[in-house]
Amino acid sequence: MSVRINLNLDYFSSMQTVLITGANGFVGSYLVAQLLEKGSKVIATGKGPCRLPEGHENFVYATLDFTNKENVTTVLQKYKPDVIVHTGANSKPDDCEQNKEEAYLNNVTGTEYLLLEAANFNAFFIFLSTDFIFSGQAGMYSEDDEPAPVNYYGQTKLEGEGIVKKYKGDWSIVRTVLVYGDPAGGRHNLLTNVAASLQKNSPLKIFNDQVRTPTFVEDLAAALVTIIENKVTGVYHISGEDVLTPYQMAVAVADHLQLETTLISPVNEDEFVQPARRPLKTGFNISKAKKDLNYQPTSFKEGLRKTFGS
Repeated sequence: MSVRINLNLDYFSSMQTVLITGANGFVGSYLVAQLLEKGSKVIATGKGPCRLPEGHENFVYATLDFTNKENVTTVLQKYKPDVIVHTGANSKPDDCEQNKEEAYLNNVTGTEYLLLEAANFNAFFIFLSTDFIFSGQAGMYSEDDEPAPVNYYGQTKLEGEGIVKKYKGDWSIVRTVLVYGDPAGGRHNLLTNVAASLQKNSPLKIFNDQVRTPTFVEDLAAALVTIIENKVTGVYHISGEDVLTPYQMAVAVADHLQLETTLISPVNEDEFVQPARRPLKTGFNISKAKKDLNYQPTSFKEGLRKTFGS
């Protein structure tokens, strides 16, 4: 169901804490920064030590292994957050395909543990999902299109979504596509990996038969902040609007940085063996997010400029 933006100042002013899983990661680190700028109290969590800038009066870091039920209970009972944003996951398709038990524990069981504890204090639960829940046969998917994952990563994220939808409290599912941007201390992404390889004069083979609508990380974080601020529920697709293949993105990086494009070779899926299949055509229809969240994505050209600061 679509929900138009209607700023709920009473809700936001009473909101004391937002707990973020995977806060050391790429998306999580940007979300922490944007929430602190908005004046929220942030409980950043991760499995290891803090890799985020510390010292902000509204910032707390807590070690959390969300695959450990007792640890989840201890941390969530201590902070009792009003909002939980679950960005933590095993998001590497090949790892998930080769280590299915671990992938299930991270992407399904861990989500269930968080939801079970969140229900004890009726936290608003936001789950970060992926375009890989779709088959890739059609592309430009809307929120109501039928999921049909082609790999185990997509299957586990879809199962995670199913658990979220059974949650008795308020929830939101945010699906996204190939997130890129300045790593800012987090994990590298396609664009920065391409740049690093080209700067070493290393040849690259990049898929040219897959289609995506790449998402600028700051846009995704901003959309999550909007959902938090306004307690917007339901399923939302958040991505860019430029329809590109990974090869086209890589060439754009080389052109932007004035690096050698001849080092990049286009390949098709059947030429390059990987443990996990990739959906060929994903990409999102983001009209619902534009209408309900006033979402306006950054163009890929501008996102590229912001990623590399030039």
